[in-house]
Amino acid sequence: MRRMISLLAPAFRNGRGMKGLAWSRQLSIGNVVIDAEHRNLIRIVNDAIRAVKSRDCLTLLEELKHLENWLHTHGTHEETIAESVNFPIALLKSAQQYSQNTLRHLKDEMEGQYGMWSDDTAAYLSHLLRTWVIGHITAVDMPMKSLLQTCDYHFWPSYTAEETYGPVPATSDAYKSRYGSGCNCNSVSSAVK
Repeated sequence: MRRMISLLAPAFRNGRGMKGLAWSRQLSIGNVVIDAEHRNLIRIVNDAIRAVKSRDCLTLLEELKHLENWLHTHGTHEETIAESVNFPIALLKSAQQYSQNTLRHLKDEMEGQYGMWSDDTAAYLSHLLRTWVIGHITAVDMPMKSLLQTCDYHFWPSYTAEETYGPVPATSDAYKSRYGSGCNCNSVSSAVK
């Protein structure tokens, strides 16, 4: 990892690649839980980028640990939702393992440098974190979007509409207009979440 950082860092001279990220609607995959978690991942990455820029090794290590822990939770939620819409979870599991390994290596490398990294290295690390989170959202989770669009934006797989809203006849027009009839997902109102 150190060799890769030292070889690639000059491409990020003068602080390029040190800007933070902002959430946009284009990053939405169509589920309130995953979208909220992606916003949180972006926030953690932005905090890590600020720590890199200020050479605050302790904060950076805390943020990388926070990111590592949050990825575990996020991965569990992704798998639950993916299974509920019949999305193959093999891609998710592979990407989760890769992310965990990369973060562990990055954390170990940065801990060894204890804030004594060059401007080029800081820019490269910032770019690496930004590229990773955007890649995760767009390449790993975005393929689920077409399946999630058949579901209510607020669905959570462990609830049925009846558990959330009480008994409603499945044949009622009100039920069909509120929840639809073709989704294999279950809806949860934002008030319940």
